[in-house]
Amino acid sequence: MLEQKFSIPHWQEDDRPREKMMLKGRSALSDAELLAIIIGTGSGNKSAVDLGRELLALTNGDLYEFGKLTRAQLSKVKGIGDSKAIAILAALELGRRRKEVITEKKIKIISSHAAYLQLKGYYQDLMHEESYVMYLDRSNQIIQIKHLSTGGQSGTYVDAKIVFKMGMELCASGMILSHNHPSGQLKPSEQDMKITNKIREFGEMIDLHLLDHLIITDNGYFSFSKENML
Repeated sequence: MLEQKFSIPHWQEDDRPREKMMLKGRSALSDAELLAIIIGTGSGNKSAVDLGRELLALTNGDLYEFGKLTRAQLSKVKGIGDSKAIAILAALELGRRRKEVITEKKIKIISSHAAYLQLKGYYQDLMHEESYVMYLDRSNQIIQIKHLSTGGQSGTYVDAKIVFKMGMELCASGMILSHNHPSGQLKPSEQDMKITNKIREFGEMIDLHLLDHLIITDNGYFSFSKENML
């Protein structure tokens, strides 16, 4: 009977996360309560809300940094096994994907910053390098944003043949390359400059123009176009 006080069903109704959401709406819940709903149950003498608080303590309550945690890091909290950790990661991934959704061919890219705003969500919370390409029509409206490659912490490979194949299939007139630097370094590497020049030169020959190449970090972006490197 002693453990009943730690179990959410024995709390006052106002303090139960699910019931609280139904009565007051999702915005009324704390971060720990939202996590409690995701993980479902507590463990031992800890309620799901207790576990939620311990999880948030991993990043001192910083939700942005929390989104970067791995399954192994989440599982360091006693009572959070693989199934609970995976449920959390799935919820975070849905949130990330929601930010990626765009209405095709309605967004016009008028600057490097405008392109950055559309692309930055694709790199949120990543601890490894990835690359994406934004294809544009003759009016500089987005046709589609395509994933190119996934790499490690220090680099990712971009296949120029795939870049142009996808662009020609979409009948694109222009494109903007992008990749992230998890290190936060906003300086292009020698390889970054080589692949940029290679794609720019071939693009000019087939009328599929490289308009920019963005390097994206948590703190901002580097634009080859703005730096007159195209």
